[in-house]
Amino acid sequence: MKNRRFQLKGRYRSGYARGRVKDLQNISEAVEKKYGKYPEKVLQFGEGNFLRAFVDWMIDKANENGEYEGSIVLCQPIEGGERIREFFTEQNGEYTVVMRGIENGEPTERIRPITSVSRCINAYADYEELMKLAESPDLETVVSNTTEAGIAYREGDRLTDTPPASFPAKVTQFLYRRFKAFDGDPDKGLLFLPVELIDNNGAELKRIVLKYADEWNLEPEFISWVKDNNEFTSTLVDRIVTGYPREQAAEFCEKFGYEDNLIDTCELFNLWVIEGDSKWQDVLPVHKSGANVIWTDDVKPYKKRKVRILNGGHTGTVLAAYLAGHDIVLDFMNDPVFAKYLDGLFFEEIIPTLDLPEEELKEFAEAVKDRFSNPYIKHRLLDISLNSCSKFNARNLPTLLDYQQETGKIPARLSFGLASLIKFYDCERKEDGSCAGHRADGSEYPVRDDDEVLKAFEEAWKLGDVQKTAETILGNTDFWSGKDLTEVPGLLDTVTGYLKEMENTPIEQIVEQIG
Repeated sequence: MKNRRFQLKGRYRSGYARGRVKDLQNISEAVEKKYGKYPEKVLQFGEGNFLRAFVDWMIDKANENGEYEGSIVLCQPIEGGERIREFFTEQNGEYTVVMRGIENGEPTERIRPITSVSRCINAYADYEELMKLAESPDLETVVSNTTEAGIAYREGDRLTDTPPASFPAKVTQFLYRRFKAFDGDPDKGLLFLPVELIDNNGAELKRIVLKYADEWNLEPEFISWVKDNNEFTSTLVDRIVTGYPREQAAEFCEKFGYEDNLIDTCELFNLWVIEGDSKWQDVLPVHKSGANVIWTDDVKPYKKRKVRILNGGHTGTVLAAYLAGHDIVLDFMNDPVFAKYLDGLFFEEIIPTLDLPEEELKEFAEAVKDRFSNPYIKHRLLDISLNSCSKFNARNLPTLLDYQQETGKIPARLSFGLASLIKFYDCERKEDGSCAGHRADGSEYPVRDDDEVLKAFEEAWKLGDVQKTAETILGNTDFWSGKDLTEVPGLLDTVTGYLKEMENTPIEQIVEQIG
């Protein structure tokens, strides 16, 4: 294991490598010579791009500024992945993160060698190595990203499995080994920081761990130790990570001055909101790293902010933008008409419905605009359009209803976004079973959603009258979490009006009129 606290001044930290470096091993040797070695304090389930450009980057920064002195063991939670482990071994755990985006209105690129990883193991191939970590007095923190399906109960997992199949069962087994190794020492509990994209991820992980403990008939003392001496936080993470830049890898390596098979690319923006007991925050002090980390007793307002502004900004705009002829997010951000429209959506319709301080919300919205304008990310509108009906229901409809309740008015842009959804889903069934819509220029595009949703829109458009179409869609309670939107005062008339306008007026012109 090598030291993680180092400073690659000038040529490495703040820009491109101006001098030639043979390889990452040279960097590692220089680090060890100057600082010695750091203990393995973090076990990370998941070796993928996101965690490496997010958590591991933050820990690297905390090591560099002296706020932390620890390294990370990456553990692959599923079988396979031998080549990735080989790369980590060959590169002594080192890799490079390239962060790109808009800062102060200008395209910006930052290159950072990451030295916070000590090694990479596999829960199956290296089972005993994993379990030895449970007995390590240095270990303090467990981070995980096992996908949305990872934090789930699996019937049939046993304490004696090597390892159990499910991630929570692995955690239960790991904690039990630690409990036994330290005779239930209350000071040997761990901080859990799951970043899986499910609601209440920490609470859900704890719930399933305790379910296994009960199912496996583990002693009450262990169950009490899990409950009282381990901290299962619930978290919200936000950073677009684009991963290995296959087409630009050779160019980047030339720029670095060394070969790197583990290059990771991402945007500049980062946010980690952690809901947990603040007494644990100094166990992993990434909030002191310069990264955007917030410890709180309630993650919900931040999740609501992200869903309504970031996700809602996408869903509320992209369908209209696509119908108007744009293909990627950057296209409509470079269109003054749509850029102004998005401003109105954020600052006049969404932000007034949120509970956090207004200045904080405005700052977040401005950051989102910069993210949408990132020239290094080509985010296709058709990719974002997938399952737009359920997305609008989750991301935009609550804002629309809150706005109407609070003001007595229908928000112009949110209702136009709903009308654009209905228009986008005006599609015809093809021989292969897929559905296709048509832009104003006649070009065809795929409409992708659950088949029941597509059938409902087909039938609604076959009525041959936009008023009836709008009434049918808005009245479909299956789409809107049991709500009949025709009962919202003024909404049906507003949406119908926009649909009628779309029959004879270019989308962009309508957007310009809305402002």
